[in-house]
Amino acid sequence: MFVRDDLNHLFSKSFFYTFAKIFCLIGLNQHKTQTKEFRQQWIEFIYNLQDKICKALEDVDGKEKFSEETWARNPDEKGGGGLTKVIQHGNVFEKGGVNTSIVYGKLSGNMREVLHIPLSSPETTWFAAGISSVIHPMNPFVPTVHFNYRMFELYDKDGMLCDRWFGGGADLTPYYLFDEDAIHFHSTYKNACDKFDEKLYPLFKHNCDEYFVNTHRNNERRGIGGIFYDHKKDNENRDENFWFGFSQACGNAFIDAYIPIVEKRKDTVYNEQHKFWQEIRRGRYVEFNLIHDRGTLFGLKTSGRTESILMSLPPTVRFEYNYQLEKNSEEEKLLNVCLRPKDWV
Repeated sequence: MFVRDDLNHLFSKSFFYTFAKIFCLIGLNQHKTQTKEFRQQWIEFIYNLQDKICKALEDVDGKEKFSEETWARNPDEKGGGGLTKVIQHGNVFEKGGVNTSIVYGKLSGNMREVLHIPLSSPETTWFAAGISSVIHPMNPFVPTVHFNYRMFELYDKDGMLCDRWFGGGADLTPYYLFDEDAIHFHSTYKNACDKFDEKLYPLFKHNCDEYFVNTHRNNERRGIGGIFYDHKKDNENRDENFWFGFSQACGNAFIDAYIPIVEKRKDTVYNEQHKFWQEIRRGRYVEFNLIHDRGTLFGLKTSGRTESILMSLPPTVRFEYNYQLEKNSEEEKLLNVCLRPKDWV
């Protein structure tokens, strides 16, 4: 026979077990809601940035508009997709794209290998959203430019967020070197970084110099650099809102960093030799993107859309066997900087 104390004890255990269960469910739902809201804010940012940058590039080109194409990773539209915007055959831009993608899926063995995630880890699904762009101008005196900003998330079997990080950057690839253009580009991104921490620009500039490298060509850099960062996440020093805001600021800096250079150089007279050299250097660009670039390899290994991934490649390139530069030429001046990165600011 139960006595009153036994009933109270039983009720107390049952009550607190039920309360704890309800509390955990509420906590889970709040966590998922916050994750969804944070994710949506990032998605809205990259879509707005895509529109803003395309408008700025169309204005400076003065002829062509960006075409738009939506795509899905799978026929049933599960797994997400993207919006590809491309400009071609313009007055200024021979080919360029500004793409957004919002994709997700199960964490396959191949994905774990690409992302260096152990098989024993609890993560089962992933989500990624980003914006990327490569612009190839017609005039060899206007530099090619690239940028991308992305957010990546991992979830466990219950749909709980396990990990989140940010990455991105921007870099300039001139064919003929103008110091004032390099200083302007780097100064713009330094100013964006300095608003958050003055230690970031030197670090991310160094990262960029060490990442965009054709190691098979005597460590020749793709261009004159910019900034590059990856796997930036919540820690004791900087939370996820810091890296969200930092990525926003760098993304918004693109127009100020690049458009003034285009305006200054787009009407410069050039000849066949200048175009020849541009296509030689474009060949180096292709080599890096297809051999070394992690973003390209990630997209191709995760069922990304090939046309959108390879949008980064220039329309015409040149591969000359054992091509040699004339000593003390403007072309050699550029190559020397690509071999030995310079501090511009």
